[in-house]
Amino acid sequence: MDFTFLGTSAGSPTRSRNVTGLALSHAGTKPWYLVDCGEGTQHQLLHTRYSVMQLRAIFITHIHGDHTFGLPGLLTSASMLGRTEPLDIIAPPQVQHLIHAVIENSDSTLNYPLNFIDSEAADFHWHDEHLDVSSVALSHRVPCRAYVFTERWVERQLLHNRLQDDGIAPGPVWGELKNGCDVLLDDGRLLKSDHYTEIPRQPRRMIVAGDNDTPALLATAGKDSHLLIHEATYSQEVADRVGPWPQHSSAEQVARFAESAGLPNLVLTHFSSRYRSEPGSTPHINLLAAEAMQHYKGRLFLARDFDAYRLEKDFSLTRLNDH
Repeated sequence: MDFTFLGTSAGSPTRSRNVTGLALSHAGTKPWYLVDCGEGTQHQLLHTRYSVMQLRAIFITHIHGDHTFGLPGLLTSASMLGRTEPLDIIAPPQVQHLIHAVIENSDSTLNYPLNFIDSEAADFHWHDEHLDVSSVALSHRVPCRAYVFTERWVERQLLHNRLQDDGIAPGPVWGELKNGCDVLLDDGRLLKSDHYTEIPRQPRRMIVAGDNDTPALLATAGKDSHLLIHEATYSQEVADRVGPWPQHSSAEQVARFAESAGLPNLVLTHFSSRYRSEPGSTPHINLLAAEAMQHYKGRLFLARDFDAYRLEKDFSLTRLNDH
């Protein structure tokens, strides 16, 4: 499971960070999925391997502009590029109104259908051939969600000794069993894939959270997850000074939760524009990493725009690029 950060800034962009967007793919880039779409997301995509022509679905965590203002431009550009395939948009109902209002009042058209799915529905669940997606309600100034992505298919391993003991010679039958298909032999025997194969590992699962001041709301989802991507808008000192109204998390809050939940990998993102990454600048963004490391012993990363990661089959997290 690969993902690339398209924007890591909270509220407004900085010279080095765009506002929120995350590209996610299960294998390769066809298809891929977008989580949130802040202003300028389509421009960020031009610097990556992801194409709007292969985009399968867009997941919006909540209605705030730094997570949604890029939608009209991205959608209309996809149309101008010749997209005709339908596109699922999983979002609060207001996002549908936003998109329609911009399209209708800008002399724009889309040459492909949009399939709007209410992310706030009590029975929300989405899947395709690669991923199952559920959601968790968070705590923010408006309704907000975390999306839990779980891979649907884990490759099976053949039980060679059992196949050989039952006189099943190597060949196409083995391939069908490995793909999860039962096989009826010419001699009338029905071979069950579950009997001759095993699934050697759990499905990979990752949580991509929207804005949230109560990380503990993810406790249940976190038990079976291998990665949490969560906002860390402030340090704890700044969060205490700003007060509760913005309803964001500090690096310390998220790190304490991830440690208590036993999450092996944590990526922090959605940083206040006050934090800088240039050498010698203050306050430096590394302050957030230092704060989190005091409370979390797993594998920790601070996201940067265009950082690409892979959640490996052994559930380790690898950064694929460095800059």
